[in-house]
Amino acid sequence: MIKFAADENLNNNLLRGMLRRNPEIDMVRIQDVGLSGADDPTILEWCAEQDRILLTSDVSTITKFAYQRIAAGQAMPGVLEIGRSGALATAIEDLLLIAVCSEPGDWEGRIHYLPLR
Repeated sequence: MIKFAADENLNNNLLRGMLRRNPEIDMVRIQDVGLSGADDPTILEWCAEQDRILLTSDVSTITKFAYQRIAAGQAMPGVLEIGRSGALATAIEDLLLIAVCSEPGDWEGRIHYLPLR
């Protein structure tokens, strides 16, 4: 199963909903690993070192830094951007589908916006 890292700005209700539905999901929050307040490049570097897909609602800045990593040939395990205006249940369903149907490396170098539909 793939591993996720949740950015500080991600709705905690989303995380709780995912873990309630599937407690085996490997999910850490950025603030729980000592990166509270860290800048986007630092968070993306940590995710690359830990091989974790970043879940974020920060569509305004994280994308630029993720594309910079890709252009520089650096590891970027993936970014899934979850809009703040979408339905929480839909985002949870999409992330659960991704978690159980994806293999490590499937999202390498990819930035994808949810919902999947």
